Amino acid sequence: MSAVEFDTAGLDAFLRERIPGLAGAMQLERIAGGQSNPTFFVSYPGRRMVLRKKPPGQTLPSAHAVDREARVLAALAGSAVPVPRVLLFHAEPEVVGTPFYVMERVEGRVFGSSDMEGAPASDRRAMVMSYAQTLARLHDVDWQAAGLDGFGRPGGYFARQVARWGKQWEAERFRDIPELGELRDILLAALPPDDGAASLVHGDYRIGNMMFHPTEPRVVAVLDWELSTIGHPMADLGFSVICWRSRPAEYGGLLGLDLPALGIPEEPEYLAHYYASRQTPVRPLEPFHVAFSMFRFAVIFEGIAARARAGTAAGTDAGTVGDLSIAFARHGLDAMRRP
Repeated sequence: MSAVEFDTAGLDAFLRERIPGLAGAMQLERIAGGQSNPTFFVSYPGRRMVLRKKPPGQTLPSAHAVDREARVLAALAGSAVPVPRVLLFHAEPEVVGTPFYVMERVEGRVFGSSDMEGAPASDRRAMVMSYAQTLARLHDVDWQAAGLDGFGRPGGYFARQVARWGKQWEAERFRDIPELGELRDILLAALPPDDGAASLVHGDYRIGNMMFHPTEPRVVAVLDWELSTIGHPMADLGFSVICWRSRPAEYGGLLGLDLPALGIPEEPEYLAHYYASRQTPVRPLEPFHVAFSMFRFAVIFEGIAARARAGTAAGTDAGTVGDLSIAFARHGLDAMRRP
């Protein structure tokens, strides 16, 4: 797949018709590093934007949902959760080959690994605390008042999700991973009682999907909302601590690093700040929630590997990334055994 697989002149004409004030030459630059929805910087003199589109080729019905991304971003506009402003969504394929949306470009720093390499060590604790506080604010959003009725089903979340991701793994399965099957079976047997908790959940809440202020230690935008839904807040919280449970070679984790030297707090301090930042008291994170998050991440990586085999993966390192499914399945088993 080429860096740009659509007619750029057609996109330019389309945007000029629908976004007032665009003048001068359009510049298009593909953003490297994404594994799901191809993403591009779209720039004009005086106007900087970002385009996200569904990838080409056949995909699972519930995957790569750029329409859901655009809807949740629009719903969160003006809330305590920092997000880019959506400018348009287009559901038809004639412009760039698949559905897409365009949003304002937010200026800031995005880090490829959880150690936030390049950030001052003196700022990293505050950055992690902002990461926790932003998640708390997300989970405190009144999603019904924000117009997100029907965005997901709040009850029975974990039972549905374990079944859904198990089916997704089977749909894309091209090899046997005993650890992944074992983890799925353990999760099905250990499903917690439904406590009625429901919130908007991001679905991929990690340091790599935060944009931090260019110079200040705070989150200015939460990115990549493809997996967002109405669900259980502990799913996001469990996913957000994966970085403390995985190694640097495993998608930029922190396990084994000298966290005090880096200025990064340990997982318990991060969790304590999340709990303290919530407007509504919540029950503590449990091993099940972390193991579930590891399971889901492993299935996502296996899907990346499947797309790499089919030649439709968005990231150039998709084949290598896909190999992480085994590692995260093992981390999930470890999480269930952890006291």
